[in-house]
Amino acid sequence: MVHIGETAAAAGIAAGPYVELTYDTQGDAAPGAREAVFGIEATDLLVFAHGWNSDRSTAVRLFDRFYAPFADLVGTGVRLGYVGVVWPSIRFSDEPIPDFDAHGAFGSVGRAGEPGHGTALDPATRRALGAFWPGRGAELDRLGELLEERPPQEGAFAEFGALVRELAGVDGVGSGDDLAEPFAPREVPAFLTEDVLRVCRVFTDALAEAGATFPGSFPGSFPGSFPDADSSGADGPAEGAATGGGPAEVATRAMWNGAKEVLRQATYYQMKARAGVVGEHGLGPVLAELALRRPALRIHLIGHSFGGRLVSFSLRGLPSGARNVKSLTLLQGAFSHYAFADSLPHDRGRGGALRGLQSRVDGPVAACHSPYDSSLKVFYPLASRIAGDSAGLLGFDERWGAIGHDGVRGVPGAPRLTLDAALRGGLPATGCVSVDAGSVVRRGGAPSGAHSDICHEELARLVVVAGRMGR
Repeated sequence: MVHIGETAAAAGIAAGPYVELTYDTQGDAAPGAREAVFGIEATDLLVFAHGWNSDRSTAVRLFDRFYAPFADLVGTGVRLGYVGVVWPSIRFSDEPIPDFDAHGAFGSVGRAGEPGHGTALDPATRRALGAFWPGRGAELDRLGELLEERPPQEGAFAEFGALVRELAGVDGVGSGDDLAEPFAPREVPAFLTEDVLRVCRVFTDALAEAGATFPGSFPGSFPGSFPDADSSGADGPAEGAATGGGPAEVATRAMWNGAKEVLRQATYYQMKARAGVVGEHGLGPVLAELALRRPALRIHLIGHSFGGRLVSFSLRGLPSGARNVKSLTLLQGAFSHYAFADSLPHDRGRGGALRGLQSRVDGPVAACHSPYDSSLKVFYPLASRIAGDSAGLLGFDERWGAIGHDGVRGVPGAPRLTLDAALRGGLPATGCVSVDAGSVVRRGGAPSGAHSDICHEELARLVVVAGRMGR
């Protein structure tokens, strides 16, 4: 809910004045939210969209932690206002957030009811999935049973894959909020269409590369450390493994770790679409109306993970002449590094989804990236490849890279800076710039690595530098 009329402290935020903009899956704001934003008295408005999380409380803690340093960083003539964009997303509870959660939950191999839960869905994640896919309790319960039991039969994996595809809406069955609609049929990711055993095998190896530990994984053997589907005879490894407890069965049962990752990535596929919808049809119109009502108000957009996609797509909602957005800072953005490109290297006739829209920012578009972000380094390319891609699920092809992994690509003249250089020497006045934030964005456990390690004063200072708000 939007806490209209509350103090920032009552809403759980130390910084203020603060307003929450809460959106549903279609980009409709909670009642009163827009007017509350329009009424904030400030010279500069910070608008921060979270990435994946399972509830408002997690988002509020993130906003509170990230916003804490700003009051001491800005100049005397700057009066800050704060907005937290809360939108329907999801985080599996085995993905630690540095400073918020304990590390290492993923590495445990316990069954449900024991510490770590292993491949099983812990209660918090099951509740989050129920909220993310309402009305699909029976399908989610069955997925939970399969992940709990880890049956070695190939048919169990096939059933699991069919259920995930149904939830994701790629088998002609809607997902409940038309999340897949923004994607053309050719953009359905390959991991939701290819052979499920092969996909689970690939994702299990990817987990090992990201540092996860579990029986049957062989760190350092990515990709393809597990037997091929026909390597154990006509019945395949899953059927053959059912008769014994040798290496084939160990490897096959370990593939349920990859199956859980398939489910996780299916939620990301949905969030990717949802973030674009909420940004363009939810936040974008608010920014456009602010340009009319409060033309002198300076707006600074900040987005983490898929929240970076959300705030970037909000630029589509701005009229071409609007100049009120003064900076855009992306923290480990979970969308294509070619998003702002005029022409794609692999398809010169097409541009990125946001091509040229950096011109709607009257200041820099700063894309922070880190080599320690396993989520974007390892899993994003695997989950982004579209069905029918000639490179296949395993082939290397940088077209599927994330902007939070290696920064902006395909934009001529976009500089690349270290975080220290950006803080010492400043950022370009306009246009895209990539900032290597690996000096601070470096903590986190498997499977996501440092993806959520963003609560650092240095990153707050970067926002201040980008927005020309410093002393």
